[in-house]
Amino acid sequence: MSTTNPPAPAAQRTGGDLVVESLQALGAQTVFGLPGQHALGLFDALGRSPLRYVGLRVENNAGFAADAYARRTGGIAPLMVSTGPGALMTLAALQEAAAASAAVLAIGSQVPTAGLGGGRHGYLHELPDQSAAFRGVVKSVHTARTHSQIPSAIAAARKSALTAPHGPVWVEIPQDVLLAPTTIPVVTGMDADPEELPPRPELTAAAADLLTKAERPAILAGGGVVRAGAEPELRALAERLRAPVATTFGGKGAFPWTHPLSLQSWLEDRHTTDFLADADVLLVVGSGLGELSSNYHTFRPRGRVVQIEADAGKLESNHPALGIHADARLALRALLETAGAREDDTAPARVRALLDRVGERIASQELTLEQDVLAAVREALPSRAPSFWDMTILAYWAWSAFDARHPNTMHSAQGAGGLGYAFPAALGAAAADPTQPVLAVSGDGGAMYSLAELATARQYNLPVTWLIVDDGGYGILREYMEDAFGQATGTELARPDFAALAESFGVPAVTSAPERLRDDLAVALAAPGPSVVVLPARLRMFAPTHLGDSPTRPGDSLASES
Repeated sequence: MSTTNPPAPAAQRTGGDLVVESLQALGAQTVFGLPGQHALGLFDALGRSPLRYVGLRVENNAGFAADAYARRTGGIAPLMVSTGPGALMTLAALQEAAAASAAVLAIGSQVPTAGLGGGRHGYLHELPDQSAAFRGVVKSVHTARTHSQIPSAIAAARKSALTAPHGPVWVEIPQDVLLAPTTIPVVTGMDADPEELPPRPELTAAAADLLTKAERPAILAGGGVVRAGAEPELRALAERLRAPVATTFGGKGAFPWTHPLSLQSWLEDRHTTDFLADADVLLVVGSGLGELSSNYHTFRPRGRVVQIEADAGKLESNHPALGIHADARLALRALLETAGAREDDTAPARVRALLDRVGERIASQELTLEQDVLAAVREALPSRAPSFWDMTILAYWAWSAFDARHPNTMHSAQGAGGLGYAFPAALGAAAADPTQPVLAVSGDGGAMYSLAELATARQYNLPVTWLIVDDGGYGILREYMEDAFGQATGTELARPDFAALAESFGVPAVTSAPERLRDDLAVALAAPGPSVVVLPARLRMFAPTHLGDSPTRPGDSLASES
């Protein structure tokens, strides 16, 4: 007589299983999140699935991790959180994802169905209209109130998130629907392909004619080029037109840094913006010419502007243009089909002259420490390794002066300008590809937002090196306030011994110095798993040019960063 115990019966499928099965059917592999009471049915189903789960310690950080995963993979990044406080904690991260066009598929629970409708039923985490908090932030909001609605809601959300322009979406499902048993068959196939956004041919024909006949064409390439994977088309068009190319801070890596036609990305410099303004035809691809891409709205083009943009709301929102509502890659391909070749032997010389003027301006400000620190980071970081930058002085330098070397390798929170992005985002990138190191760069103020994620880094052994530049406070805000008001208020911070704190989490750490930074970073990046490098240093910003010849920094620009 056999004493072997019979196999345990299969778990009853629930609404949570329908969510997980739908994500699997749509090709998802990794889920970020943090559980909560109303979302337990969702996480129970996740635990019984082959999907990989990366759990962070704060919902906002989980959102940043999902954002980076979406940026690096070009696909959707599912994010699972609970009702009320858990859901609302994701809003800052989703705002950054919206500004950066990252396809985060956020799924949140809701109070039980009996508590919906705006009444005051007294459920834990209850809000009169939870989804209303998301409508002004995400690309689209989707709800499922029954089991049969779940697969369709997930599919519609995925299609919305990945249709150009990419963006975050919000799905919410009541607790009881997630927990209730379901008889709906297992979800095995889903059709949720994003819609293409081709250009109108009469517009690209007109744009090609303008560019071919231009005497001084120039190109400004934004983040839309990188998101569309349009770097080859951009280079081919620039070389055919002999058009100099500048990249926005979000478009870093879209055009080779050392190419003879590369103006690099010194957009916070009057020499560069004057060069672009002098173009008789300026092609703007994948940028809305917002504050940071226009030298704080002081850029005034004097010629014709052709603007290619997937977000219709950004077309001509700042400057009159021949607006082409299209995906950057499809539009650039259409231009390549019709634009003629230009002969212009002067373009490389004009580019060199411009970069020389920029270099002379920076050299005159005695900022050797800042340049040496940035150079040390570049030399230590492997060529194709991604980097993630918080809102800190070194990141502001990097926007203008850092050679990303490859597209889709340098990312920052400059879209929404919030603190605490770099480290959790780097964890998300490492989850996307754990075979290569990832660098996160924060100031000590921004680092305080993300310290809990040292536990996440250690738990999943993610290969992220975190460089913390410790200047004892919110450095850029200190500089703004001292310049504008003569003194700073609220910018000085008590902070921990970051190296000792990291080691308490089991994360190796070293306190470095500018002259040792390159070697210390190189060692940390080459080691497996997470690490921390602390650099005590007080860095300064280069003088702005959008205030004329004034050497002061604006007290009202980028006021939320440090």
